[in-house]
Amino acid sequence: MANDQLDRLTSIDASFLAQERDGAHMHIGAVMIFEGPAPPEDEYAKQAASRLHLVPRYRQKVVFPRLEMGRPVWVDDPNFNIEYHIRHAALPEPGSIEQLRQLVARIFSQRLDRSKPLWESWLVEGLEDGRFAIINKTHHSLVDGVSGADLSSVLFDIERKTDREPGSPVDRWQPAPEPGAATLVAAGVRGAVRMPVGVAQKAINALRNPGQAIDDVKEAAEGVAEVGWGIVNPPPSTPLNVQIGPHRRVFWVRAELSDLKKIKNGLGGTVNDVFLAVVSGALGRWLSGRGVQTGGLELRGCVPVSVRSADEQGELGNRITMMACPLPVYADDPLVRLEIVSDAMKGLKESNQALGAEVIAGLQDFAPPTIFAQASRLNFSSRVYNLLVTNVPGPQFPLFLLGREMKDLIPVPFLALDKALAVAIMSYNGSVHVGLMGDYDAIADLDAFGGYIEDEIATLLELVGS
Repeated sequence: MANDQLDRLTSIDASFLAQERDGAHMHIGAVMIFEGPAPPEDEYAKQAASRLHLVPRYRQKVVFPRLEMGRPVWVDDPNFNIEYHIRHAALPEPGSIEQLRQLVARIFSQRLDRSKPLWESWLVEGLEDGRFAIINKTHHSLVDGVSGADLSSVLFDIERKTDREPGSPVDRWQPAPEPGAATLVAAGVRGAVRMPVGVAQKAINALRNPGQAIDDVKEAAEGVAEVGWGIVNPPPSTPLNVQIGPHRRVFWVRAELSDLKKIKNGLGGTVNDVFLAVVSGALGRWLSGRGVQTGGLELRGCVPVSVRSADEQGELGNRITMMACPLPVYADDPLVRLEIVSDAMKGLKESNQALGAEVIAGLQDFAPPTIFAQASRLNFSSRVYNLLVTNVPGPQFPLFLLGREMKDLIPVPFLALDKALAVAIMSYNGSVHVGLMGDYDAIADLDAFGGYIEDEIATLLELVGS
């Protein structure tokens, strides 16, 4: 590998590694429930191995230059072994959904080993009604959850196949030589030297089209100002914003996509607006149950926004930025909550907040490595919201694994520093699942919060009917 061809992590990807501390695990994933008995573990491992050539990042590990000279680098793992990443577990039959949730929580309470490729896939047997599950866990530095360019997107078939199609056997793969410590440090120094050249080139390009450059700068400045306002005006302190530990609770609830669309069509807004209004109502109920006065209380949710261009589809890594959206827990009327959220999201889409967050993230690419590392650890973005609230659209057609149909696809979000709750929604084949991640000690009643989600959806459906 030539020195100038090092596959260096972007600033956003590297920031997820830098923020992984003090109980915060920066991995995301999914729980997939399938019909029928589980395939043999070796057959599932062969299936995964035959598709790894489509996602080469899954055979690479992260290497950190000494003295933080440059961002980390992706390199081939010379000791890659598929058997380490494909795990096997079984529930005591008949395994209940609650037992599956407990297993998911234990798996997501363990940090991924950074000396190996940052992913795991668990094949879980013994689920009730003759079913089985797969639990995928991937570090956020590897995939953003929006691109779909991960092992899950290539592992499954879109039609029922009873025979495994031939792929590229794992033993044909030859890892590239790992760069030495001196090579990594030298490349980091060269990158630092080239930074002013890159800035100068951008300036020359701007001079060639000054009108467009002025408009771009104006929009970027407005966006940075909006993000800055959120930093100097922090969200309210709540029982959600406490120091977290390493242990987790996981819960999920199921709904029908047609019901959310019925609410959207009958009451206005978008499906995402309905989701945010439902979360706001559940938060109000949960906080009230904790003795928190919700009158006049507005929380702030962190909503990831994809900035992936059309020619970047299918690539790994993160092409997302963050927007802070209001969660009006003070509004007792569910119709009012939906109206407030819908109006706010329209305003956010018309604002430059997402652009401002992207500009700030991009500036990290030009920061000296040691300063970038310190800035990432400070985690400024986490200071402008109370909890992560993310909506990831999934395929609206059935997927199959070795002839077995996937019935449920459940998202598993992550907890950032001082954030004891995260909420994710994912649609799949006409259904939606709301995945909840909570700190084990701070959110002991995560199942109650899931019940509030179901109650809020039922309330809005009743309003549509009336």
